Amino acid sequence: MHVVTGNREVLVLEILGVSAQEEMILEALVRRNLATVTELADDCRLTEQAVRRIAQALTRRGLANRLPGRPTRYTAVPPDNGIEALILDHEGAIRDVRTRMNQLMEMFRAGTRFTNPADLIEVVTGRDEVYARWEQLQRGARAEVCTFDRPPYAMADPFLTPNDLEREILAKGTTYRAVYDSTAMELPGWLDHVTASVRAGERARVSHRLPMKLAISDGRLAIIPLLRSGDHEVAATYVIHPSPILDALIAFFESVWKRSQPVRLNVHPGSLTPDDLSGDDARMLALLAAGMTDGAAGRVLGWSERTVQRRVASLMDRLGVQTRLQMGIAVSRRDWV
Repeated sequence: MHVVTGNREVLVLEILGVSAQEEMILEALVRRNLATVTELADDCRLTEQAVRRIAQALTRRGLANRLPGRPTRYTAVPPDNGIEALILDHEGAIRDVRTRMNQLMEMFRAGTRFTNPADLIEVVTGRDEVYARWEQLQRGARAEVCTFDRPPYAMADPFLTPNDLEREILAKGTTYRAVYDSTAMELPGWLDHVTASVRAGERARVSHRLPMKLAISDGRLAIIPLLRSGDHEVAATYVIHPSPILDALIAFFESVWKRSQPVRLNVHPGSLTPDDLSGDDARMLALLAAGMTDGAAGRVLGWSERTVQRRVASLMDRLGVQTRLQMGIAVSRRDWV
């Protein structure tokens, strides 16, 4: 019941309202299974009076039982029963808190929707403040984060750094929908970045000529980052609060999403047999399916345009088809992309 982090010992049950001394007595009792007050006092270096008081508290919490007779003896309740009951109590309280939070959020939205128009768009400046707000928007999402992703970027090689924050939030059940501008596809690491993100749960699409960067959290907050003219430094970001402007941005995102080309990736390459599809051909098909030309796909893969065309012709011959349209249907049926 103790977790050691660095040099610090953390008493895990404190979050359930179990004090440090109560957890110490409980652990001693679990080790012994059956113990007298004197034995517990010796184990924990406490007075018998203190142990008696704590043991009585554990009994009231359903974590221990007092046995009849003398001397007074206690036995531990199986932890998966006693502690689980405490967890269920706290989960109920957390659900009540979440319900209240949602009620307050509805009041907040109602109050902000028709407030001073000047308060509906917030301008955040400063690199650290901008990135802090971007992280806050993602961590605050409970259902979905929607993004437009396009160059230029503040980082020189944005796709060569893992997006650990997105994957952390995806693991909690939040959905990500990302539309990438087609010009981003030729940047180093884009395909590996998107493949890893899709494996983590991101739904990715590609569009031509996205007009801006955009992120929307749960349909209740949006940010539009701005870059300084002539360089890649983030100058500021607009934060859009509930308003007709936010409604328009949401509708615009959905419109672009519907028109965009899905990024179709086989995210479980280990399931393929050697006779199915090579890794290089799978990457090539993913790029072509996303709308890349042969030349652009070749540049991403480090091939010549002629190499792409030769590989496509080889796949068409292997599949027994005459046109690229027929090839697309064939590879889709085989779940190659």
